[in-house]
Amino acid sequence: MPTVFLIGDSTVEDNRPPFRGWGWAFRQFVREGVTVKNYALSGRSSRSFWEEGLFEPVAREMAPGDLLLIQFGHNDEKDDERHTDPDTTFPEQLLRYCSAAWEKGAQPVLFTPVSRRFFSGDGSLMYTHGEYPAAIRKLAAEKGIPLCDLKRESRALYSRLGPEKTAELFVRLAPGEHPDFPEGHDDKTHFCAEGAAVIAGLAAEEMRKIPQCIPFLKETKSIEREKE
Repeated sequence: MPTVFLIGDSTVEDNRPPFRGWGWAFRQFVREGVTVKNYALSGRSSRSFWEEGLFEPVAREMAPGDLLLIQFGHNDEKDDERHTDPDTTFPEQLLRYCSAAWEKGAQPVLFTPVSRRFFSGDGSLMYTHGEYPAAIRKLAAEKGIPLCDLKRESRALYSRLGPEKTAELFVRLAPGEHPDFPEGHDDKTHFCAEGAAVIAGLAAEEMRKIPQCIPFLKETKSIEREKE
């Protein structure tokens, strides 16, 4: 049975309500018989995910014909033990994951990090990931690795929706609504269930541009019928 493995951070992981990563919602976009295993974990960078041994079960389980979806960049920019340099250690680490997939006969797919919800005073969307998205695009082009530009697609979506509609995709809690956030919460990075499904849809649309990914995905018409 073919398997799609996901590795990344909190924007990808299954999480627990009210937070949901797009990997949690991605299962609705795969064909019957395809297994989705989401190993993404909150707070991890491309470096810490590897150094903590979180990739080891993925490396053991991957088999010929599987997919490995890789999305890092949110936490690599942080100046601590998770940090990587976008010109050197970040692409080197991403390539380690890709090489591990190739060794198992699996297909790696790189994803640029999904955009955060930070709008400036004039309503334009701010850039918050520095040079990391460009580093992923460069690595993909140089090594011939399939790329899903989730940064570009999510920015385009948020720009179309505008600040208020975009906010509906993220976790927003009124004071007293959730015991973990007694004073309320207005998250600009993490999705609610609806937002996770929307971003997973963007990811699936990007994957449909990649021939190696198409056999894993439902046809668009199938998804549309489910919504009716």
